[in-house]
Amino acid sequence: MAGISPTEVEKKAPALVSLYKTAGVSLRKHGLDGLRAAVYLVVDYSGSMKPYYKDGSVQALADRVLGLSAHLDDDGSVPVVFFSTDVDAVTDISLADHRGRIDRIVAGLGHMGKTSYHLAMDAVIDHYVDSGSTAPALVVFQTDGGPINKLAAERYLCNAAKLPMFWQFIGFGDPGSKQFEFLRKLDELAVPGKRVVDNAGFFHAGSDPRKVSDDELYDRLVAEFPQWLRAARAQGIVP
Repeated sequence: MAGISPTEVEKKAPALVSLYKTAGVSLRKHGLDGLRAAVYLVVDYSGSMKPYYKDGSVQALADRVLGLSAHLDDDGSVPVVFFSTDVDAVTDISLADHRGRIDRIVAGLGHMGKTSYHLAMDAVIDHYVDSGSTAPALVVFQTDGGPINKLAAERYLCNAAKLPMFWQFIGFGDPGSKQFEFLRKLDELAVPGKRVVDNAGFFHAGSDPRKVSDDELYDRLVAEFPQWLRAARAQGIVP
């Protein structure tokens, strides 16, 4: 088993046991049972995100990602990058200390800026490379809109295709919004014209992300990971 045992999850984070079980079902369904992977969470700290911090949507996503990570990694914590115009924080959220953790981190951050993906991507890539991990990485990247520098974001994603990292973007907000056109474009960038493998997925969680059921969220978080793994192994990106 790659991750943390149910007993350990119950001991450290009893409130997350149900999420852990649901995540396990999705992983088995997608043929990912027993896989070892590093899991990252990237969260948008731009001004328009304020309601999602206030109503607990960001904390709920962090809890769900922790429940997933507990199957894929055995350290009981997820590195978290907060970004707006710049990178606002690189920290972590752990099983033993997950309750209210997002609020505590945000209390120490400054002004909520604009939306700049590429700096957050750079921070994740640096963290992954510095960690010396040999496992592939699943990066859950949450945002409520397109970036101020689209060219830089696209370039980073295409360059990152050579690394054993898959970027799963999640949009918070109105699914019909033009804000998400760029993310749809990133999801569909040409292979091999623009990048060596398709290393990104995108889905909407809607205007009230907490209403997306746990099983649906987990299915969508891991749905494209197996295809990427196969393509990345075929290219020698993942051993």
